Amino acid sequence: MKRLTTTVLLSAALAGALPVHAQLGKLLGGGKAGKKTGDFTTVWEGEFENKATRLAVTDGTGKYIIATDDNSATVLNSEGKLIWSGDYKKITTNKTNKSEFQYTVWTDNGGYLFLFDERKLGTDRVAVIDIPTGKELWNSEQYQNLIPKDGGGGDNQELDTVKYIRELDSFLISQRNSVILVKANTGEKIWETNRFKGGVGAYLYDAKRNEIVMLNFKPTALGALFAGFKNQLVRINASNGEVLWDATFVGSIEKELVTRKPIVDLWLKGGKLYVHLNGLSVYNYENGQQLWSATYEDDMGGSSGNSLFGNRKRTKYYKLIAEPLFTDDAVYLVILGGRDRVKYVEKHDLESGKLLWASEKIAGAFCMPHIYKAGDKIMVQVGGKFQVQELRLEEKSNGLSAGMALGGFGGGSYQAWVPYIYWDYKNQKNGVLAIDDKTGKTAWRSERFDKRITDLILDGDKTVFVGDGDEFYSYDIATGNQLFDVKHNDAKVGKATDVIDFGDKVVVLSEKGLASYNKKDGSRAYASEKIRGVDYFYKIGDNYFLRDQRNSKNIIYGIDMTNGETKGSVQSKGKGGSPEYGDGIDITTDGEYIFAFKGKKVEKIKVNL
Repeated sequence: MKRLTTTVLLSAALAGALPVHAQLGKLLGGGKAGKKTGDFTTVWEGEFENKATRLAVTDGTGKYIIATDDNSATVLNSEGKLIWSGDYKKITTNKTNKSEFQYTVWTDNGGYLFLFDERKLGTDRVAVIDIPTGKELWNSEQYQNLIPKDGGGGDNQELDTVKYIRELDSFLISQRNSVILVKANTGEKIWETNRFKGGVGAYLYDAKRNEIVMLNFKPTALGALFAGFKNQLVRINASNGEVLWDATFVGSIEKELVTRKPIVDLWLKGGKLYVHLNGLSVYNYENGQQLWSATYEDDMGGSSGNSLFGNRKRTKYYKLIAEPLFTDDAVYLVILGGRDRVKYVEKHDLESGKLLWASEKIAGAFCMPHIYKAGDKIMVQVGGKFQVQELRLEEKSNGLSAGMALGGFGGGSYQAWVPYIYWDYKNQKNGVLAIDDKTGKTAWRSERFDKRITDLILDGDKTVFVGDGDEFYSYDIATGNQLFDVKHNDAKVGKATDVIDFGDKVVVLSEKGLASYNKKDGSRAYASEKIRGVDYFYKIGDNYFLRDQRNSKNIIYGIDMTNGETKGSVQSKGKGGSPEYGDGIDITTDGEYIFAFKGKKVEKIKVNL
């Protein structure tokens, strides 16, 4: 899957650096190959010509690596050689200089660097630069109020008021009284409509009809300018902007704390449009008429953390409630109850929305994050891990020596909000629930999970694998018979934190390492005590990575899941990178290369020999 918009969070003034080290050299435009970083091999070490204090990311393929500061950008190629470097005021014809906001959009032909220069006593400037060539593609001074006036948002985070439409290679730009579609590579206005107001919360493109369905929200930048704002769901002719129908939706769109991803989904199935926001609403795609809805909370947020010296941490919880499970004729929903806050599963007829059954109610479960259909059973995970997104106010060094500080260049430290994303558990009701698909009655249930429960792994319709902190189980889905119970604590890798489906094995990620079990009988394939403190894992291409960000660190490990061996690790202290992997680190979409950034320096690292 091609990565289109890379996201780095927090403004330049507040951008924190998650620590990273990657043995970076001083070579400009390429360097030595073959040096080891852990067990990884360094392909080359390079250096940017600018300071690289704003953005430092790759395009996902490793073909282009870009670094920016307030006033300039440098782009290297896949060999670490300089493609171009230049000052914005020289590249742009409208003299865009100090850019308050910058982000990249990656495309099949390279990508765009979007610049916004907010002028206090003049007209705001926009400029778009072609990343492969460094040439200005277009600029404009007609689009105003695009970025939040309160300093919110951050570099490489898509603006509330500018949405890139990949399928059309175009930008939808929200203004006070209208939305304008412009070609990304020329800035040419394709159409403008005053029938839709606000930022684009989510969109769905229908290639067969060349149509866009999108819903809106009130963007921070334009919020004070709107009068009579209403929630809109519209279907638009993408060629001319004609609004084919306009409907309303209930609720408000929120964005995740760190990723800033809107918490909303759109699906088009069988002539019906499904909107997943504060429940599930179903519309007739032809005329926009709402057919049916089921209202419930589909995600929750945590509260801010406090200290004696004020708020030092902002925390939100996500992935608590399973997404709707669709079959050919039905949809299954995990419902969060009202005052009692209990949770249960409902089955609705897909055509009419009629409630076919509701399961038993589950009290004491903080989350029910996954449901599956296996034959004539609906398998429900009660309890388990959920995603935590945090901004922590941390002390950072500005990197200048005391002598430089005394010389008038500043020095010492500063405070910055640093982003963290990880998975966590709460003490809650945990269990595996099998529901009869025809009646909604409980077929069987196991609650042998006192402290925690891992995600479920299903082997077709026959067996389900699941662990708690100390044991690993398998159940027959049809009957609920326990097939095996393995003492996971005998592996001496600590308590289980996650599970990974790996062919004929299940790999249990634990506090101190990995343990792998054969699905056929639960026998242990291997155990490894080489990794500690892991809070996240990734499958990228055919490669697996673990991440440790304890104590303000950011370490990425490459793992051979066949034997649990560590291929290598990278610890970075640089700014930039992707928040998916932590500051200072970016990984290509095939998982074959890691890029480690540290200020002006960058290292390209090969994952597999």
